[in-house]
Amino acid sequence: MSYVGPDFDPPQPRRSRRGPMTVALAALVPGALVGWLVWQAVGDPGGPSGAAASSSASSASPSSGAAASRTPSASGTDEGQRRSPSPSGASTGSGPSTAGGPAASGPLKGKVVVVDPGHNPGNFEHTADINRKVNIGTNSKECDTTGTSTNAGYAEARFTLDVARRLRTLLQQEGATVKFTQDGGRPWGPCVDERARIGNDAHADAVVSIHADGSAAGNRGFHVILPASVHSGDADTRPIVAPSRDLGERIAGNFVRATGSAPSNYIGGGTGLDVRSDLGGLNLSTVPKVFIECGNMRDSKDAALLTSGAWRQKAARGISEGIVGFLRG
Repeated sequence: MSYVGPDFDPPQPRRSRRGPMTVALAALVPGALVGWLVWQAVGDPGGPSGAAASSSASSASPSSGAAASRTPSASGTDEGQRRSPSPSGASTGSGPSTAGGPAASGPLKGKVVVVDPGHNPGNFEHTADINRKVNIGTNSKECDTTGTSTNAGYAEARFTLDVARRLRTLLQQEGATVKFTQDGGRPWGPCVDERARIGNDAHADAVVSIHADGSAAGNRGFHVILPASVHSGDADTRPIVAPSRDLGERIAGNFVRATGSAPSNYIGGGTGLDVRSDLGGLNLSTVPKVFIECGNMRDSKDAALLTSGAWRQKAARGISEGIVGFLRG
């Protein structure tokens, strides 16, 4: 998600930072049940076939150079994609998805986690809807963007849904109640203000927004975006800055261990952490929340990982272990 639009304006030039932590480099239809269980185990196989490959409405951050242009392809439905109960074209009123079955008994019993799969495969067909301005607390920005894609056409929106579904399964095994901001069942959106509101209304113990970047080739690695201290208009992140950093640091450390991926070589000064004040999804949150950019879809080496189902399972596990560590203290 290198970005122009709602949650994706390029970050302003920043002074170099050193965070307190250096990331450790240092009921279903019976006939469909078996197929669904298999999908939960292996997930979306990746690659452009049968997916909605979205066009980008974004540009690179100052430190990453100009982003490559995005090429839209035909819209489709991911393998095993499950529709949320009430698809809606409206940017509000559809509510979060809780599909995936009841939470198991486990150490996270009673905890609520909201998972926010970035973008929507249908966004590029609804540009008028996603380009309308919404209030992000400090100012107004576009409702959403299309997201990015690999050079071969594997869409960020498809990637985020797949990782989110894998993450849901892992968290439910720990006993958490997991809610989605969207599960592929609505034509577009939701807008960034609604994504924040879903986490707030759920009184979530943690919220994670899943993305992949669209920076220049050669820029590699993941980074976790943390909320800056913002107190302006409808935005007041001051109560969530510290717990969100704790959540982000735990996710970053576990992501390294689970995936073997290094922190970003172009954002965060090697820490794998970045602080932003221009993202509506963070500015409007009243509960601990972070974004994770799992890699750069425009770099061929990162793209090979992002399109691998086995790697996406590792990514989901790293994020899950970070959330579990945060919630257990």
